Amino acid sequence: MNEVVNKLIKLNKTIATMESCTGGSLVNEITNIPDASKIIKFSAVTYSNEFKIKMGVNSNTIDKYTVYSIEVAKEMSKAISNFTNSDYGVGITGQLKKIDLNNLTDNDNLVFVSIYDKNKDFYYTMSLEVLDLPRSENKKYVVNKIVDLLKNIIN
Repeated sequence: MNEVVNKLIKLNKTIATMESCTGGSLVNEITNIPDASKIIKFSAVTYSNEFKIKMGVNSNTIDKYTVYSIEVAKEMSKAISNFTNSDYGVGITGQLKKIDLNNLTDNDNLVFVSIYDKNKDFYYTMSLEVLDLPRSENKKYVVNKIVDLLKNIIN
């Protein structure tokens, strides 16, 4: 994460996150780096569909694809980028080995990530299968994969 934050600072670019299943783990890692306030001003943890919608995710997208989908992750990343006027927005949704009775899906082990590049109007996406680990370890696993992706994207 150090490399990501320092690269953003050097390029004078900003980032914001809208996280669900990771519960703010990504923004926590960002803010653990000195001078992170130069590149991040706001992030949101939107555990409920209600607050994803309030932050800009279209309810029809949730209804059509489920809240646990790459389509919702993409809308989360763009919505948070637009809301904060950030160069990059990160959207994370999925399940960490826990069945959600309010949002039933075929898998309880998939996480969907989207990084929206506002300047290119482009989405970088990935789907991850989490492991049979404690929730806290799966959050770290997801964050590490996002850091790897960010290192390749930011230029």
